[in-house]
This record gives sequence, structure tokens and C-alpha cells, in this order.
Amino acid sequence: MRIKGYLVAMMAMLAMSSAALPASTSNLSMVTGGATSQPIGHYDFCQIHRDECGPNRNTADIQMTPDQWTLVRSVNTTVNTTIKPMTDKEIYGKDEVWAYPTTAGDCEDYALLKRRILIQRGFSPANLLLTVVRKPDGEGHAVLTLRTTEGDFILDNLAANVKPWFDTNYSFIKRQSSYNAGRWVTIENGRDVLVGALQ
Repeated sequence: MRIKGYLVAMMAMLAMSSAALPASTSNLSMVTGGATSQPIGHYDFCQIHRDECGPNRNTADIQMTPDQWTLVRSVNTTVNTTIKPMTDKEIYGKDEVWAYPTTAGDCEDYALLKRRILIQRGFSPANLLLTVVRKPDGEGHAVLTLRTTEGDFILDNLAANVKPWFDTNYSFIKRQSSYNAGRWVTIENGRDVLVGALQ
């Protein structure tokens, strides 16, 4: 009985110590969980663009070529530098309007435009997922996640470079499902990665 008690105590100590460790950057892809709420702005967007919010047929991660990486970086830079940052309140007079920007937009508008351009260039919608994160100051933010066989990468209007998701200082909350662009799922390891990134 003493040995059994000792083993239970050791297991508990090990579990507590491992829970305090930052997430490893070897976790190249986000771990998604169950269904969660769709952002109201995306819901409204889907009422207008129904053909962009349905099931995805090809859900396999993309194996990127050098030319595709060049294209992704070019699209990220071009959209970031040609769209003027403005809030929904400034543009539309109200909050949470998700739309394709022409000259100005906020974070989700940048992500929507990058997604549309890359889909038009042959990328599967299943690998281009709108993602909701929280910045270190607590403010909500939206980015575009690119799913690849090398892991998940972030296209962000606040960053010049396309980065691995774990190399950002965001807390990842939820994203579109790779199986259905109109559904959203939780990101289970998003907060652990933030702790690791800030240390």
C-alpha cells in the first residue's frame, strides 16, 4: 500500500510540474476542439456570401512549394500595405462588420481579403481559416491561419512576416473549421502557447 501511495503522489507531482511548463514549439499545428460560437460579424458575412461558408471537400493540409510560399508572403505584404487600417465604426458607423475591403478595413477584413485572393490562386478553403485571437493587452483580433504539412502559419495585418502560429504573442481562441467554413471550433492549446511565447 505504501508503494502504491508513493506512486500516486509521484504521479500527482509530475502532473502538476508538467502543467506549469510552457507549450513546446514542437507542436507545429493548433489542436482544435469542439464546436463553438460563430462570431456575429462572420455570421452576417455568411448571410451575404453563402457560397463561402459551406462544407469543404479537400481537407488535407497543403504541402507547400517554394512558389506557393512566395505567393503567400506576397499576398500578405500587398494586402497589408494597400489597405488602410480603419475601424468598422469609422467605415460603417457600427461595430462587427466583416467585409471585403477596397481601400480600408480592420483586422478581419484584411484576413478575408487574403483568404479570397489565395483561394482564387488555387488554395483550398480548408487550409485558409479565419482565426480569433487575443492580443497581450486583452484586445480581440482576427488573423488568417494557413494549414500546411509543416504546421500552421499566421497571416496578420499587424506583422510584416508570415509566422508559425506559436511564434506570435497571441492567445488563440477559435477558428473556422477546416471541414466547414461556416462553423467554428475552439483552439485547445492556444493559451499554453501564449505563456510559452512570452517567456
